[in-house]
Order: sequence, then C-alpha cells, then structure tokens
Amino acid sequence: QVQLVESGGGLVQAGGSLRLSCAVSGIIFSINGMGWYRQDPGKERELVAFIGSGSNTYYADSVKGRFTISRDNAKNTVYLQMNSLKPDDTAVYFCNIYPANSNWGKGTLVTVSS
Repeated sequence: QVQLVESGGGLVQAGGSLRLSCAVSGIIFSINGMGWYRQDPGKERELVAFIGSGSNTYYADSVKGRFTISRDNAKNTVYLQMNSLKPDDTAVYFCNIYPANSNWGKGTLVTVSS
C-alpha cells in the first residue's frame, strides 16, 4: 500500500517561497505519475501540479509560472517549489499518485499572510 508523507509547509508572507517534499513508499515510484493537490476548508481538493514518469509536467492555471514540480527517483520523493506565494494559495497540500487514489497522507499546511 502506498504511503505518502508530506512536509515543508508553514507560515509565509505574500511574495515568499516554500518548498514542499513528499516521501513515497510502497510503490515503484519511478513508473508512477505524481501529483500535488491542495484543499481549502469547505472546498474540494484540486490538482495543483503533475509530473509524469518521464518528467512531463502540468500546472493549474492558478499556479502556472509560480510553482515548479520535480521528482527525485533515487529518493522516492516529489517536490513542489512555490514562489511568489499569494494568500489564495493557503491550503493543506497533499501529494498522491496521478490519477489520485483514496490513500491520502496527512498533508502539510501552507498559510500565506497578506
């Protein structure tokens, strides 16, 4: 069963940066596409960024040009570099395979103050 442990969240001022990490185990990481998702209270979880096994990427329009997803197959880890953060980016961030399955980690909270 896949296990996902997100880290790197925190409180940051608008315009600041954070780098999220997600350690993955229980799957053959290198052959799986991975996604970063986020959820605001009262809202549905949304896909923020995706990286395929061939390192092809996709970004939601709301984060394009500000966020960068990457992966290290040797470390079974996927990253999300978040720059120029906005208050609207405040959410709990999760990683999962793509398409996502029902096995979610605890996520990491990102709070962006104005």
